[in-house]
Amino acid sequence: MTLEGIVRNGVVVYDRPEMLAEGTRVKVVVADETDEPSFTSLLELAGTVDGLPPDMARNHNHYLHGHPTK
Repeated sequence: MTLEGIVRNGVVVYDRPEMLAEGTRVKVVVADETDEPSFTSLLELAGTVDGLPPDMARNHNHYLHGHPTK
């Protein structure tokens, strides 16, 4: 589970605090915005994989999860 929030006066205030029961232990990992891939960096990968079916984009759920083809 991933929860997001902000630090106010040294305390983490979660966007949805109702999701945590009182006394729940948490581990806080500070988000580094450079960890998130940008749309541009994802586009750089487009077309770099060989051997995929020609309809992979349209039917990725079929190939990954066995859903019916479109």
